[in-house]
Amino acid sequence: MSQKKKEQHWASTSRYDTGELLRDLDGSADTYSLEEILAEYGHGGVEDLTLPEEQEAKAETEPAQEPVQEQKAAPEPEPAPEQPRRETKASEPEPLPQESPEEPEEAEDPQEEEQVPDLEVILPEEALPRPPRPISVEEVVGRTVESLMAEPEPLKEKKQRRRFLFSRRSMMDTEEFYDSAAPEPEPEPEPLEPEPPLTEVADSYRELRGKLGRPLPWAVLVTLVMAALMALDYSGLEAPLWTGQVMVQSMTLLVMELMVCFLCRAVFWRGFHALFRKRVTPALLVSLAAVTTVADCATRPFLEGRCQALPFSAVAAMGLCFALWGCRRETAGLYECYRTAAMDDEPPYLVTDTPEGACKQHGTVEGFFRMAESESIYARHMAVMLPVILTATVVFALLASVGQRRGADFLWCWSALLTAAGGFALPLAYSLPFSRLAKRLQKSGAAVAGYAGAERVCRKRAMILTDSDLFPPGTVTLNGMKLFGEQLGKVVSYADSLARASGSGLVRLFDGLMSSEGGHTEPVEDFSFYEEGGVSGTIHGETVLLGTASFLRKMDVRLPGNINLRTGVYLAVDRQLVAVFAVKYLASENVEWALKSMKRGRITPILAVRDGNLTPALIKRKFGGRVKVVYPELSARLALSEQETGAGRPDALLFREGLMPYAEAVAGSRRYTKTARRCTFLSMLGSVTGLILAFYLSFSAAYALLTPLALLVFLLLWTVPVFLLSGWVDRF
Repeated sequence: MSQKKKEQHWASTSRYDTGELLRDLDGSADTYSLEEILAEYGHGGVEDLTLPEEQEAKAETEPAQEPVQEQKAAPEPEPAPEQPRRETKASEPEPLPQESPEEPEEAEDPQEEEQVPDLEVILPEEALPRPPRPISVEEVVGRTVESLMAEPEPLKEKKQRRRFLFSRRSMMDTEEFYDSAAPEPEPEPEPLEPEPPLTEVADSYRELRGKLGRPLPWAVLVTLVMAALMALDYSGLEAPLWTGQVMVQSMTLLVMELMVCFLCRAVFWRGFHALFRKRVTPALLVSLAAVTTVADCATRPFLEGRCQALPFSAVAAMGLCFALWGCRRETAGLYECYRTAAMDDEPPYLVTDTPEGACKQHGTVEGFFRMAESESIYARHMAVMLPVILTATVVFALLASVGQRRGADFLWCWSALLTAAGGFALPLAYSLPFSRLAKRLQKSGAAVAGYAGAERVCRKRAMILTDSDLFPPGTVTLNGMKLFGEQLGKVVSYADSLARASGSGLVRLFDGLMSSEGGHTEPVEDFSFYEEGGVSGTIHGETVLLGTASFLRKMDVRLPGNINLRTGVYLAVDRQLVAVFAVKYLASENVEWALKSMKRGRITPILAVRDGNLTPALIKRKFGGRVKVVYPELSARLALSEQETGAGRPDALLFREGLMPYAEAVAGSRRYTKTARRCTFLSMLGSVTGLILAFYLSFSAAYALLTPLALLVFLLLWTVPVFLLSGWVDRF
């Protein structure tokens, strides 16, 4: 192609590109994003992006610039055959035709032509616009960003051509982008208050236990005297200064009940303190029952038309005694937990809840106090049911007294309904089994963080067991070994290195053997586990295999036929057998007892073991055929065993080694939660039953049946299931 043809072709292409870019920047054409501009024009090749308005203003104020190389005007191009035009998109305009220069043609200077570099075009001044000022890529990027960040102009109301689904034409100026609303930043969690030292908490609960326990015997003694006086009145025996003396009976019962109320003032404080927090508790029901009974005793001699039935002073006083005893038992249980937890700030293990089940991990006691003091499901159930029961007592009392035109009996009816609904079992449903469990776990070196911690521990009814849980130190011994053409030091070093990399329970065995034989740990590369019961790795360029006999056979390692060990460990180097270790696993009595307690508690053991010999068959052979375990796949076993190195929430603490404290904490938590739920259900059922019976008898004016002594016996019978179920908690 001649020089003139090159210039003509390059001029048409340059005019098209420059004009297209100017129209894009001017906004008269479609708007392109920064990525489209860079994709179309590349990082180079754009010499000027000055807008047309800026070029005209600059041309008027500044003189015309001379070209860098002094040349004569280019001659008028001769007509040439049509050149193939560059293919463009349908939306791109065709290049404008060049205007013919008016200056005469002159001969071309060959020397100057040789000095023109490649891809450089020299055209007449009339053919192209005046060379604009150069603009760097940084300025292009800056202008593009500013145009995108600027506020959009009001949309022009004009009809736009509808774009098809697969059209690649860029959006028009009137199309508007709506940025998706940025998500609101999540509020930062409030920092938790630092927990007090557990030693101080244990001391405070010990003092509180003593304060609650000292007045309890005196309150019970006064209550028994009141019950004896009422039994004397209903026995038919006449006692001087008592039988038939309304004033004497009322004042005597009033004084004695006030004494019990003073001794059990802690119950009043708890009940009304919960009321201020808009919660109804059994302590509040018992306190209200005592208040209404005191009011009934004080007004009985002075109310005309009041029935001749005795007040329920003995029943209300007995309710205060049971409520005080329940507070003391709860305080004693918390004291046992905190006393155990205060033994060390970093206990050997803690039990936490995982999606697979309870897991024994390492950690600290941080969070144990907060978990133990959190609200239990027992309190949540009471907070829902007791307000309904309290409202029902008021409504039923009005119906039984005012509704029957016996308004003078309102206090008597209300006190009967409150004492029957409060019951004696409600304050013991949670505290009695908890205190028994805490005392049992304290002897085993464990502590559970209240009902909330116990509920989390036994939620999945499963326990993750590792190699050391099933066979603790001292139960895995070496019964002999045989070498095949290798030195003992090298064999022991290789076996210990692979066992240490696997993290199995064989580490302690090979560590003792290596220290006695003078070996040392070697670096292991390309370490891998195998489902068949073995591991492999590269040591000093040699492929080393360690595992069971079946594993080595599947790895194409020839084994001698005269060796048949159930629990043997085989070592091979470069597919050649070099050693056989006869490993013996001894069953521990504590582990056997723990597995049986887990079975009685319907807790499933999950084997997260890394030793290829620890299979369900070995567990059944060593600990009895009735032991049922879950043996997941290799990947699941490795993932579960790695959870032992985590640090979760301390739902329970373990201060002793072995499986027995671990099993006691989980099995005891399960028994405790089941007992607390059953006791809560039975106590609520007794309260509702007593409320309905008391309403029926008071509405029917059956004074001979609704007596304080009969109601006392009725409520005592409903406490029997609570005592029986609570005694089952600490028997694993």
